[in-house]
Amino acid sequence: MPTITIKLTLNGEQREGNAQPAQTALSFLRDVMGQKSVKEGCGIGECGACTVIVNGKAVNTCLMPAGQLDGATVITTEGLGTEENPHPLQSAFVKHNAIQCGYCSPGFMMNAKALLDEKPDPTREEVSKALAGNICRCTGYQQIVDAVMDAAETIREGAGS
Repeated sequence: MPTITIKLTLNGEQREGNAQPAQTALSFLRDVMGQKSVKEGCGIGECGACTVIVNGKAVNTCLMPAGQLDGATVITTEGLGTEENPHPLQSAFVKHNAIQCGYCSPGFMMNAKALLDEKPDPTREEVSKALAGNICRCTGYQQIVDAVMDAAETIREGAGS
């Protein structure tokens, strides 16, 4: 079966890979590009575990054909920060115990980053609404909203983005 070549900017780096014509962006990012933070939860766009930022917008990659990534700028959790220099969202999720099993955390962080990039001073209600497409089965949502509010404050104070 012929493949398609996808060229994209992934976490700030120019990358290229081959995808099958019917492959999802989720499968391409995980299996071809090695982005293991992109998780498959439901496969139908309901849980948010596969969320990444594509051209500045949070998207469910389980619903997106891989070919739509060609020419795109993509950010996954791997592109947020490092162990030595974590992104404020990563630090806040740890600080507020917003991670238990961690399976849903990358999707929550990507939706939160997209929100904070667009609206650096959100209300709790705006954070809750932005995260409404993500499902967590163990942490509960209060700690996650607290973490996003804390990260927003840290970012506004200039300690990261």
